[in-house]
Amino acid sequence: MIVNPTKITTALLLSATLYSPLSASNTNEELVNSIIALRGDVENLYTDIKENKQRYNAQMKSLSMQITDSQAQINRKTTTIKLAKNELEKIKLKIEETATGNSEMRPLVMNALSLLETSIKEGIPFMVEQRVADLHKIESDLKAGVITNEKALALTWASYDDLIRLTKEIGIFKQQIEFGGKKVLAKVAKLGSVALFFSTPNEAVGFVVKEGNTYAYKHITDPEDSKKIVALFDALQKQIRTGYFELPNALVLQESK
Repeated sequence: MIVNPTKITTALLLSATLYSPLSASNTNEELVNSIIALRGDVENLYTDIKENKQRYNAQMKSLSMQITDSQAQINRKTTTIKLAKNELEKIKLKIEETATGNSEMRPLVMNALSLLETSIKEGIPFMVEQRVADLHKIESDLKAGVITNEKALALTWASYDDLIRLTKEIGIFKQQIEFGGKKVLAKVAKLGSVALFFSTPNEAVGFVVKEGNTYAYKHITDPEDSKKIVALFDALQKQIRTGYFELPNALVLQESK
């Protein structure tokens, strides 16, 4: 078989001529698409940067306003405190000037407060800590010159009135008691100054007994006595303060046997 070299060369040249433009065209198109994609990414990044910058500026502006407002509040509070201190000094000075002529009254008031505190501690154990704390407040205010001797005497007299009122008051209250070796917030039924019954959250009932110079909370387990105490609480809860009630012997004036 005879092959014509001239025809083969012509065919190869034609093939190369037809292939090269197509390959170059595809490459250029890919580059253009890649550049377009990159430009889109860059524009998105610029947009994100711009939005982040705007948010940052807004946050900084908000924080700056909060700092300014807080500083203004601090300044106002500081001014208020200074004015209050100045006013307090004026009041103390006025009290000292007023109390100068009644200095002999202070020892009498202090003694009256001491006697009242002893009476509260020896009496029925009802809100003892709170009532004693009120007396200590009068005493400390008097010593600090916050109140006059006359004011301290009036407050002390009011405390005595409160003590007398409690000897006749009957009702249900809540207070912490020592029960089962720990502090318990219980309901207490106070019958004047002669008896104090209690009911704990776990429904244990009993009454206060006097043991020497102290008091103890006696737990009642007898079903009949328990029913009587529960009936008392129920009646007082319904605002029934008069009538006939059968109760265990719970007079705090008696020593426990």
